[in-house]
Amino acid sequence: MTPDFWPACGYARLDRNAEGWLVPTPAYLAAWLARPELALVPESCRAEIRLHEALQRDPLRPVPAAELAALKDADARENYTHFLTLRDALLQAGTLEGWLLGLWRSGHVHVPPLFIDLVVQAVLRGLLDGSGEAEPSAFEARAAEMLFRTQRLSTHEGRLLAGDKETLDLQRETHGFGDLGRLLAQAAQPLKAVQMQVLQADNAAAYWAEAARPGGRHSFLLDLTHEIRQELGHGLAFHLTHAHSGLKALSGVLERWVRHLLGVDVRITPQQKIDDPQWRWHLGLDAEASKLLDDLYEDRPVDDERLARLVSLFRLEFSDRRDMRADVAGKPVYLGLMRNAEGVLRCKPQNLLLNLPLARPV
Repeated sequence: MTPDFWPACGYARLDRNAEGWLVPTPAYLAAWLARPELALVPESCRAEIRLHEALQRDPLRPVPAAELAALKDADARENYTHFLTLRDALLQAGTLEGWLLGLWRSGHVHVPPLFIDLVVQAVLRGLLDGSGEAEPSAFEARAAEMLFRTQRLSTHEGRLLAGDKETLDLQRETHGFGDLGRLLAQAAQPLKAVQMQVLQADNAAAYWAEAARPGGRHSFLLDLTHEIRQELGHGLAFHLTHAHSGLKALSGVLERWVRHLLGVDVRITPQQKIDDPQWRWHLGLDAEASKLLDDLYEDRPVDDERLARLVSLFRLEFSDRRDMRADVAGKPVYLGLMRNAEGVLRCKPQNLLLNLPLARPV
């Protein structure tokens, strides 16, 4: 059985409709009030305390504008406004998936990215619960984190590794000891950095244990190396496909993502280059890759430094060509994944939902 994981996303408090999409419940909405953005602090004014306690009792209650305006702290007013807007929009959409698709298709995204990421995480948690298809591996769960948490990429001993940016930046600043580490660092006290682990088959259980904790850290690195070069001596070498490639795991997650939200079956395979004179359709899984693929498709010059930041290409094929637009039916769709000049990768999972050549709207 798949272990319970990512409890903070609220998946356990959601219901499912007949199509298997996630339905927001009062318990799910109430859980948002415990988040740092909405939780009470010693400085909370009486109006904020009353509002918070009232919403805890009834997360669906209307909140008049005057009640929000009574909050003394401007940040608190803004955070509650965002939460109430999200709450009402989720209830109107009826499902988390319906809200996401409607938001992204509208072209007017005025929701804090953090709120969107938390909803995306809950949807991913739902499609990785093992119901109706093979249970996910730890590699797929870790790869899924790339769709809602920004990654920092680096190369170590010929391997391309993805680490959670927030975790890595915090460790760089505090050596993994939080506020205490920050104070000691300011005092120039030597600290031993907390070691990040590369996810492998022999420590997968440790990943599940970490992911099951309510405040679990994101301390596992994902190996995005798809092929491993083996030297044989005498100038000979051969390439092996990495058995636990993070790119392969990401491909599996993206296949589930498309099937769940668009209702079409696709197969996604990592590849190193596009050698296709019939190249007809492409999309980037992030902003950098979108621009690069556009330039390559239009045969515009691309310098070596920029090409070197390409993490991988992917070939997407529809299982049923009737699901594709008639003018490109049967042709592959090429995807790209790319880090920016600072080594940061911010995936945009909506690109795969909005830009596929579908025969009919979903």
